[in-house]
Amino acid sequence: MASELLDLLNKAIARELGVSIQYMWHHVMALGMESPEVKDVFKDIAIVEMKHAEDIAERLFYLGGTPTTKPTPIAVGGSLKEMIEADLKTEDEAVEMYRVIIDKACEEEDTTTRLLFEEILTAEEEHRHTFTILLK
Repeated sequence: MASELLDLLNKAIARELGVSIQYMWHHVMALGMESPEVKDVFKDIAIVEMKHAEDIAERLFYLGGTPTTKPTPIAVGGSLKEMIEADLKTEDEAVEMYRVIIDKACEEEDTTTRLLFEEILTAEEEHRHTFTILLK
């Protein structure tokens, strides 16, 4: 297995760990008139992102890699709108990254990794859509 794909999987794990913490803290820190309806969105997506980290780590380990435990930088705080904007940005980055991973998995003829990331990409696009709607 090419080390480039393993490196990409570890970057994806770091991203999933980081955003799961970020979204959970946004759940905790959300204030304001609209926060009750948004708090649960942050929490629900955080849990999905943690599951993604687990699924990617299992795949990476199967392929012979060692999953990272270090998350990407975490952006917390600010107004509810600023939190959602930060979260939308992280989802945009995820969509880009996961398309690269899917392409690399295709190049490596790794159907299982490709299918895993196609499924995760679908969820990330849904998260991006959710945050976009919340900003309107």
